[in-house]
Amino acid sequence: MTTVLALLLATALNAQPTFTDITAKAGIRFVHNNGKSGKKWLPETLGSGVAFLDADQDGWPDLLFINSKSWKPGGAKSLHKLYRNNKNGTFTDITAGSGLDVEMYGMGVAVGDYDNDGRQDVYITALEGDRLFHSEGPGKFKDITAAAGIRNANFGTSAAWLDYDRDGRLDLFVANYVQWSPDKDLWCSLDGSVKSYCTPESYPGVAPRLYRNLGNGKFEDAAQKAGVADAKSKSLGISVLDFDQDTWPDIFVANDTQPNKLYRNNHNGTFTETGLTAGVAFGEDGVARGAMGTDAGDYDNSGRPHLLVGNFSNQMLGLYRNEGNGLFVDEAPRSTVGRASLLNLTFGAFFFDFDLDGRLDIFCANGHLDEEIERVQPKVKFRQPPTLFRNIGKGQFEDYTKKAGPDLSKPLLARGAAYADIDNDGDLDIVIANNNGPAVLYRNDGGNRNHWLRVRLTGSRSNRSAIGAVVRITTPNGRQWSMVRSGSSYCSQSELPLTFGLGTAATITSLEVQWPNGVTQRVAVPKVDSVLDIAEAPK
Repeated sequence: MTTVLALLLATALNAQPTFTDITAKAGIRFVHNNGKSGKKWLPETLGSGVAFLDADQDGWPDLLFINSKSWKPGGAKSLHKLYRNNKNGTFTDITAGSGLDVEMYGMGVAVGDYDNDGRQDVYITALEGDRLFHSEGPGKFKDITAAAGIRNANFGTSAAWLDYDRDGRLDLFVANYVQWSPDKDLWCSLDGSVKSYCTPESYPGVAPRLYRNLGNGKFEDAAQKAGVADAKSKSLGISVLDFDQDTWPDIFVANDTQPNKLYRNNHNGTFTETGLTAGVAFGEDGVARGAMGTDAGDYDNSGRPHLLVGNFSNQMLGLYRNEGNGLFVDEAPRSTVGRASLLNLTFGAFFFDFDLDGRLDIFCANGHLDEEIERVQPKVKFRQPPTLFRNIGKGQFEDYTKKAGPDLSKPLLARGAAYADIDNDGDLDIVIANNNGPAVLYRNDGGNRNHWLRVRLTGSRSNRSAIGAVVRITTPNGRQWSMVRSGSSYCSQSELPLTFGLGTAATITSLEVQWPNGVTQRVAVPKVDSVLDIAEAPK
C-alpha cells in the first residue's frame, strides 16, 4: 500500500501542467459571425477579440466576446456576448439588457475605468464606427460614444487604455487598419483565376487615434498633436510599455505590411517615433512583415520589457530583446520560437507564466486567412493549432504545445486571445476567439503546483484601474516585476490583476509598487499563494 501511495504521489509531482477545453462545461456558447457570403471581403479574414473584465465588481473575471455581423440586414442578429463568472467554473450569459447587446461589425475591445468611479468601462472598435460604453453598475452599460466626443469610423482594430500624460485619467490609443468599404473592394487572386482575399497592401492605410481624456466625460483626438497620426499605418496590435524605463508609458504599434512603430513618450504630451532606430520596424531581412498581435514582458528577468509580435505565415514570430540602450535584437531567428512558428499565421500573442516558475512563457493563437491556402502552399495549413512556448531559462524556450494536452493541439482559426485566473486557483487560464466559429475556453490544470502571488491594485491619485503601475517583488529565487496594462494580444484584453509565479520560493522578502505618477510605495510582505489588494497611499 505504501509503495502504491508513493508511486501515485511521485506521478502527481512529476505531472506537467495541461490545458483542458472546458467551453461546453463552463456554459460558453459564443459563436463569431464574420458575415462570410462568398464575396471574400477583407474584414472577413480578421475575426475579433475577447476581454476578461470584472463587469460586476465581485473580484472574479467575467468574459466579453466581440462579434461582427452579416453584410445583409434582416437576418438573425449577431451580438456581443457578456458572461458572468459564477465562481464555480461556469459562466452565465447576461448579455440581454446589459447595454452591450448591440449589433455592429465589431473587432477589438479595451477595458478600463476612464472616469475613476470604480467601475470598468468598455471600448469596442468596429468597422463602421467604434463605441464607448460607460459602466452603470454591475453588468450594465450605456453607450456614451457621441457625448464623449469619440468619432472613429476607420476600421478600428486593437485599442488600449493608458495615462500617457500622467494626469490621473485614462486616455485611449486606437489602432486603425485600412481604407476599405464594400464599394471599394478589389479583386485579388492566389492563382490568377479564383478570387481570394486581398492583402492590406492593396488598400491605403489609416492613421491611429489617440483620445486624450479631458476629465469631464469627454475626449479630444490628440493623435496629430502627439505625433502618432501616421496615415500610412495599417495597425492590428498595440502594446503599452516603458521600454526606456523613465516611468512614462511608451507605445508599440504592430503594422500589417508597413513598418512597426515604437513611440517614445517625451513627457510633454508628444511622442517620438523610434521604431527604425530601435530595430523593431522590420524583420531581420529589412522588410516590413504582416504583423498582427503583440505584447511586452520581461521574459529573461533582465529588468527590461521585451517585445513579442505575431506575424504572417513564412515570417515567424518576432521576439525583440530590449538591450537597454534604445536598441532591440530579434532573437526568434536563432531560437525554437522562430523555427516552430515559421509556418504559422499568428494573431493573438502574449507573455504569461502558465507554470508559475517565475519565468514568462509565450502563447500564440494561430490560423490562416484564406481557405485556399493549402492549394498553393501545401505546407501552410488553413486551420492551425495554438502554440505554447515554455521558458526554460537563460532566454530559451521549448515548444510545449503537445505536452500541454490534446485539447490545446486541435487546429483552429484563432484570432483574439487573452488570459485570466477564472477559477481563483492561482494559475492562468486561456480564452480564444475564433474567426466565424465558436470560442474556446481552456482551464489550466496543474500550473499551480508552484507558489504564486496575485496582486490587485486600486489607484487614487493615479487612475483607479492602476493601468501603468509596476509591481516589483523579491523572493529567495530573485526579483520580478510586472506592469498593469490594457490591450495587447490581438483585439483583446487580459485581466488587469497581476500574477507572479514564485516557483519553489515559499516566502516573499519585499514588494513595492511604482504608481503611474512615478511615486513608489513599499508594501508589507504578503504570504505566498494568496491574493493581495493594494490601494494607492494618499499624499
